[in-house]
Amino acid sequence: MKHTYHIHGMTCDGCRNHVEKTLSKVEGVTAVSVDLEKAEASIQMENHVPIEKFQEALKNDGGSYSIHIPGEHHNPEKKAEKPNSKGTGTFYCPMRCEGDKTYDQPGDCPVCGMDLVEEQNLSKSTETQYTCPMHPEIVKDEPGSCPICGMDLVPMEPDVSAEEKNYKKLLKKFWIAVAFTLPIFLIAMSEMLSDNPLYDLMEQKNWNWVQFALSIPVVFYATWMFFERAYRSIKTWNLNMFTLIGIGAGVAWLFSVFGMFFPDFFPDQFKSESGSVHVYFEAATVILTLVLLGQVLEARAHSKTNSAVKELLKLAPNKAVRVKDGVEEEIPIDKIELGDILRVKPGDKIPVDGVLTEGHTSVDESMITGEPIPIDKSEGDKVSSGTINGNQSFLMKAEKIGSDTLLSQIIHMVNEASRSKAPIQNLADKVSGYFVPVVVLIAIITFGVWTIWGPEPAYVYALVNAIAVLIIACPCALGLATPMSVMVGVGKGAQNGVLIKNAEALEKMDKVNTLIVDKTGTITEGKPTVETIGTSSGSFSEKEVLQYIVSLNQMSEHPLAEATVKYGKEQGTELFKADGFNAVTGKGVEGNINGKKVSLGNDKMMDHARANLYADLKEEASTYQKQGKTVSFLAVGNEAVGYMVIGDKIKETSKKAIKALQDKSIDVIMLTGDNHDTAKAVASELNLTDYKAGMLPEDKLKEVEKLQENGKVVAMAGDGINDAPALAKSDVGIAMGTGTDVAIESATVTLVKGDLHGIVKAHNLSDKVMKNIKQNLFFALVYNTLGVPVAAGVLFPFFGILLSPMIAAAAMSFSSVSVIANALRLRTAKID
Repeated sequence: MKHTYHIHGMTCDGCRNHVEKTLSKVEGVTAVSVDLEKAEASIQMENHVPIEKFQEALKNDGGSYSIHIPGEHHNPEKKAEKPNSKGTGTFYCPMRCEGDKTYDQPGDCPVCGMDLVEEQNLSKSTETQYTCPMHPEIVKDEPGSCPICGMDLVPMEPDVSAEEKNYKKLLKKFWIAVAFTLPIFLIAMSEMLSDNPLYDLMEQKNWNWVQFALSIPVVFYATWMFFERAYRSIKTWNLNMFTLIGIGAGVAWLFSVFGMFFPDFFPDQFKSESGSVHVYFEAATVILTLVLLGQVLEARAHSKTNSAVKELLKLAPNKAVRVKDGVEEEIPIDKIELGDILRVKPGDKIPVDGVLTEGHTSVDESMITGEPIPIDKSEGDKVSSGTINGNQSFLMKAEKIGSDTLLSQIIHMVNEASRSKAPIQNLADKVSGYFVPVVVLIAIITFGVWTIWGPEPAYVYALVNAIAVLIIACPCALGLATPMSVMVGVGKGAQNGVLIKNAEALEKMDKVNTLIVDKTGTITEGKPTVETIGTSSGSFSEKEVLQYIVSLNQMSEHPLAEATVKYGKEQGTELFKADGFNAVTGKGVEGNINGKKVSLGNDKMMDHARANLYADLKEEASTYQKQGKTVSFLAVGNEAVGYMVIGDKIKETSKKAIKALQDKSIDVIMLTGDNHDTAKAVASELNLTDYKAGMLPEDKLKEVEKLQENGKVVAMAGDGINDAPALAKSDVGIAMGTGTDVAIESATVTLVKGDLHGIVKAHNLSDKVMKNIKQNLFFALVYNTLGVPVAAGVLFPFFGILLSPMIAAAAMSFSSVSVIANALRLRTAKID
């Protein structure tokens, strides 16, 4: 029989797999299929299994997920509210073990055991709270006076982030471990002296007890978390680095303790001249202390990998000046409402997204676009949160606040992309799946080989080398190789105005060999201006043609329509009432004015409207089209009565960017809905030999599919609704940040500034990130491939070289840190 249940608590593929495995283990279940999107589990069973058994299985697994009958109301247990602290409350695994899954509390990853990293976002960074210097228990969201003593409240110092708390906790434990490990190490090394002065104080057996006592704080306090993680990994069979550390260091410590209490159990090979068993407290504690050092260095390095987001967070102001009824008042940023008029003073950060309503200024947008030159702004221009005002004061109207601002969207996108997995990571995941069991097997084989064929004392050599094998292997270096590079690379892109939606896009961008670009708003500035009005030799004057065009276009959101409406207002055009408005994608618009059917658009629109387009009118328009201008024809009834010529200047960066892409052996193709003459003129100016005109949205989509069928890796750059299907279908969709929301949503890369030079940056970034990932993977694979055999003792028969478990621990700790350090080099990479 087969039943379907609702699953609560799943957020990613890792959750789905985990639920499937847990439910499959329930007795009587033959097959389980879990759908993440529907949050449903289809369970096949030999006989009916009560739902209580499934609930119990999930509860025993940790209680992160719950199962119940579809339609049944589910009330998850409310978690206790966390104390007020300056943190985001969102944590994720740096190795992306469970995909993009996040956690709401600090801790360690249930799969790999690594410390969870705190996500950086805007939710807490702009909040300022106030407290009384005399009564710190008084905390308020706004300035004022203390209700107890009357003193002015002062801003609270921000709490230390969870990231910083974890680093300080690890650092404290590390110094404690060092304090107890150092004397153990010195006592153990003194045994190598021919005339050991310590034996004048006590015999070796008593010094062994001293080492045992000193090791207890190291094992059971400073590094006990490693054994907890090792136990959890074996219990859940998510074998990881801590499994190996726990087994290796645990065996060394337990062997030493057992040898002290039961020395007669061991053969003479394990005993010293004094008759006491050789102990390995120094090996166990040094290994654990060096691993802890690696964790400390990783924690510090992790804080640098998301430095780009932290820099963006610094851009967010926490105060704004609101103007209400002519009175200025300072308010917290989260009190701003849509439509509020705000005063931005010289040098201040712009608090939210909006439009400039009074004054003019220059704005430094370099922190968002990556361009160093300030942009002049005047009435009607858009301004973005976090950018810096120049030397003029101005008024602005708040249009986007909170999570809707550009800065918030950038930070959100960077966080999402940083947590995503690149396809190249699949290799590391496959290797990691077999890594720990294989290493344990090699350690067992090492012990057996040295026991049988090793020199005397064979058992001692066997034990030491088996421990070295377990300790030197480092699956974390392999697991961190891709995520660290992706995180730093995505942040680097954001600082340069290139927003990457996911890691897959970053990887694919490096393989792109064909780029399709739209014309209007992508190659050109997307700021069209009306240049002239033309009429046929009929009954309509230029003024009347303009009236009809503006009246119809006032209902359209197309950039060309906005340009015509603006021109009409400047000319003082009196508008007609229009109804029955309809936009015909890729062709134009139509509606009814004064009881007549009116159509406006290209020559395809004239065909659609079945309007006569006279040869003389078409010839006049052709003259402008050959100059790269766009011509929209106006038809009233079934006759074309005039046209409007619209110019759109080519962006200064377009020609240079296209040349740079062509130099990288990328074929650049221009697809435009405009006519052939206009397309030819633009292509000629840009030295483009491959272009197509008169392209409807479905034509652009078919062109992308055709190129993909021919084996091309296609990137598509566009800014309009008509580009959305092709953007979604292409291998990498690139949206201009100045374009429509639909285009941006369909794309996997967004260029904030909205010019083609951003594509050059994106390609360079992708190239450098992929090289960095390959370097990391190469290092991790080579390190483990060479390190494990050396630790097993393959060099001993030839060179007499053996690897101490302590050196193996140092190598293992620094291998992960090396991977992170290499990824951090991307912060200084040049992508212009």
